[in-house]
Amino acid sequence: MKKKENKETEEVKLKDEKQNDVKKEELVQNNEEKPKEEVKIENEQTNEENNEKQFKVKSKEAKTVNEEFVHKKKKTGLIVTIVIALIIFLALTLSVIFSLLNMNNENIIDGVSILGIDVSNLTIEQAKKQINDAIDNRFQDDNNNLILKRNDEETNVTANTFNAKFDVDKAVVEAYNIGRKGNIITDNYEILFTKLFKKNIEAQLYLDEELLNTAIADVSSKMQDAVIESSYYIEDDELIIVKGKAGYIIDSEKLKSRIYSQLSNIHTNYQVTEIPTIYKEPNPIDLEKIRNEIYKEPQDAYVEKNPTQVHMHVDGIDFAISIDEAKKLLEEDKEEYVIPLKITVPKKTISDLGEEAFPDLLATFSTTYDASNKNRSTNIELASSKVNGTVIMPGENFSYNTVVGRRTIEAGYKEGTAYIGGKVVPDVGGGICQLSSTLYNVALFANLEIVERSNHMFLTGYVAAGRDATVYYGSIDFVFKNTRKYPIKIVTNSKNGVCSVSIYGIKEEKEYQVIIQPKITSYIGYTTTYKDDPTLEEGKEVVEQAGVNGCRSECYKILKLDGKVVEQKLLSKDTYKAKEKIVRRGTKKVSAKPVEDPEEKPEENPEEKPNENQEQVPETNTETPAA
Repeated sequence: MKKKENKETEEVKLKDEKQNDVKKEELVQNNEEKPKEEVKIENEQTNEENNEKQFKVKSKEAKTVNEEFVHKKKKTGLIVTIVIALIIFLALTLSVIFSLLNMNNENIIDGVSILGIDVSNLTIEQAKKQINDAIDNRFQDDNNNLILKRNDEETNVTANTFNAKFDVDKAVVEAYNIGRKGNIITDNYEILFTKLFKKNIEAQLYLDEELLNTAIADVSSKMQDAVIESSYYIEDDELIIVKGKAGYIIDSEKLKSRIYSQLSNIHTNYQVTEIPTIYKEPNPIDLEKIRNEIYKEPQDAYVEKNPTQVHMHVDGIDFAISIDEAKKLLEEDKEEYVIPLKITVPKKTISDLGEEAFPDLLATFSTTYDASNKNRSTNIELASSKVNGTVIMPGENFSYNTVVGRRTIEAGYKEGTAYIGGKVVPDVGGGICQLSSTLYNVALFANLEIVERSNHMFLTGYVAAGRDATVYYGSIDFVFKNTRKYPIKIVTNSKNGVCSVSIYGIKEEKEYQVIIQPKITSYIGYTTTYKDDPTLEEGKEVVEQAGVNGCRSECYKILKLDGKVVEQKLLSKDTYKAKEKIVRRGTKKVSAKPVEDPEEKPEENPEEKPNENQEQVPETNTETPAA
């Protein structure tokens, strides 16, 4: 058909060419006879006719080509549609087959890992156990510490320092749900993709924020160049403001991020982590803020009935000068600024309440001392007067060193004796350990919590092993806490060789009978040391210090209620050193040996027992004078 159309088109072209040739000949002849203008017009008309004929021919050709293109396009579209339909059919068929194969699979699919640990084809419980075991092995490895470092300062921490925990349950559930979203096509795609390219799930790590902050604060406190903020404290009737110093602070958020990053990796050893810091100037001293914090109106102590409540008095506190005057004091470049305070004592203090607030005797205990030893007696009685009348509110601590104060000649204390390095030496304040030991026993009988207590180096003569409490100002303290419901009041009376301490308060609904039971578990024999003495004749010996055996002891507190034991608690295990026997041995030679008097007897050793008039320092402080 196409060939026929093309043949007809060629015949038309040939016929037109012949006609044009005839016309040209006629035109030539006519042109010779006609004027030039007429010839020109006739030529233009002929050209237009020819152009019009050619346009018609080309249009007919274009129409033919377009019809061919449309026909081809329809045919191609049909083929593409068929191919797509076949692909969709195959995909659906394969998906159905793939789904049927995985329908009964109750395990995690192939290619899944958690924290880098392969859990493919495991049940949920198996996966949890495998991950938890790996984490436990990592966290319990004591040799794998995380080192926080800054300059030459290092701090070792572990995952357990922050109570680190991974959310394993959530991660395992996420792993199990891969390929189980509910859409057959997307599920199959996800299963296939995971098999080919693998998928790792990072379990979320959780750290105890409070422990994290505590650890960072501890590291910060050890920094030699840390910023020191301005601070203040009240001493008697003065406010002491200590000026701060510029330095560095830890960039907590950045450090936390580094710790999280390190602990999250359970496969490689922790790297040394540099502690990030920021340089900081101390905050300006804010006098208005300080005044608001310390300001108090005086309040009387009082007792409230039904239910009974004892309210402590409150001393009024305020600046004794104006804010403007205080600010002028801060204009000086000093390390400390002193601002005078006005202390207003209320009309009725807690001590004034008497039997109203402290009607019941809760416990009492006494020890004896040598009243003829004036210096030691003075020290015991002075310390006793400072403790007498002390009121301790519920939850508050009593510190012996804080209440009694520094033992100095200026404070009225006398020179007594103490054991230093196993020898008797002079010591200001010697004897006051007897009061602290007496107070220790009465605190036990009142069933109060012992916060800090140390035994002496050697056995004492005024209480049994395990029932003493030594003190030394600045290093060794005796502290107990009022764990009762109501305030308590300490009443002391030391005179005529008797040191007596009592605690008064309000009895509670349950009052226990307290029994203190010490026992010696073993003895430590003393040794003898001989010292050559050139002032003594050869062969003579003088006992300079009597030996005393040491021991090891245990002390228990037993609580009884209605005659039945309800609790038995070990208070302490103590070791008391043996006090060596020191003998001076003469080395002085004599020219003639004198006649020995048959009536002369060798000098007897003093009684080998603890001397109650000598204070002793605990074993951990052998070169420090005892209080």
